[in-house]
Amino acid sequence: MPNNHFKKGELYSFVTGKASIAIARRLQKKFNQAGLNITIEQWSVLYQLWKQDGLSQQELCRATFRDKPSITRLVDNLEKLQLVRRMASSDDRRINRICLTKLAFKLQEQTMLMAEDTLNEALETVPAEQIEVCKSVLQIVYDNLNYENKNKPR
Repeated sequence: MPNNHFKKGELYSFVTGKASIAIARRLQKKFNQAGLNITIEQWSVLYQLWKQDGLSQQELCRATFRDKPSITRLVDNLEKLQLVRRMASSDDRRINRICLTKLAFKLQEQTMLMAEDTLNEALETVPAEQIEVCKSVLQIVYDNLNYENKNKPR
């Protein structure tokens, strides 16, 4: 028996991630108001590089859940903004490492504070125990659908 306790029409809202979209829109608005010329999609790439600079484009695909053409376009635009540069890998010249510039490092603190502020605003009236339950449930959903786990026997 399915474990689906949604009324007809509710599942669509769940799948599209209305909350996630609302948070992204609010953060984008804050970037725009601050005069920052970056998109949420570009920021998500920068965020991964702030965690580990010098990732390959393939590693960025996995970390951001985007396909190769999308990452290529995002990295191209970040290069035009002088926030990243491609560097050939010392191990394999076919692989480009994406490295942050000084300008990108200058954006880190400001944008991370904006992101934290936006998340605090979004969760302001949510009890802490409900946040933990939500995180747990969403992790289980992700694990159930994760490509690597898809083919594992149950």
